[in-house]
Amino acid sequence: MKFEISDELVHKAKIPHDIFLSNLIGNHILWFVAALGLVRSYWQPLALVPIFSFAALFYTLWRAKRSKDPWYVWVHWQIAAERSRVFIYMLLAVLTVWFLGWVGFTYFEMKKVAVLALIGGVGILPIMVTVLILILMESDALHQASSRRLSKRVADKYPYPEDVVVLEYDTEEAVPVEVEEEVKS
Repeated sequence: MKFEISDELVHKAKIPHDIFLSNLIGNHILWFVAALGLVRSYWQPLALVPIFSFAALFYTLWRAKRSKDPWYVWVHWQIAAERSRVFIYMLLAVLTVWFLGWVGFTYFEMKKVAVLALIGGVGILPIMVTVLILILMESDALHQASSRRLSKRVADKYPYPEDVVVLEYDTEEAVPVEVEEEVKS
């Protein structure tokens, strides 16, 4: 659905997606790879990745919960918050796997190769796939925010107020009866 939204609100609606994409691309890809190259000499840059990530994710959740913005901006904060929760759950699952790998190595004498396979296969791979999928989803949400659109699923989940003007309905959506009658006359 396409809505009549001012340029100012479009700019504000893009902010949560910009934050989320900066975290995924800038932090989890670019900074992580750069810090990985320094990890033998300096571990601190690598430690900044989860610190910055959790700060950005929790800020998004906090901001979405306390949002007093107009409907369109509020909806985009809610979209980013939903995806932030998914990513937090994924990060917590990976931290659990890493902790179990450490426990297995330290207390149950697992071989180093087995622990690295556990951490790499069950720990790193799901994060990489999740980051890729979330980048695609957030890029689409950013594009939708720019083009003043929302999917039918999102518009149904967060119904728009009566003062919001719908410019265009998606083709697979049913046009409301009032609009259909106006078109006929």
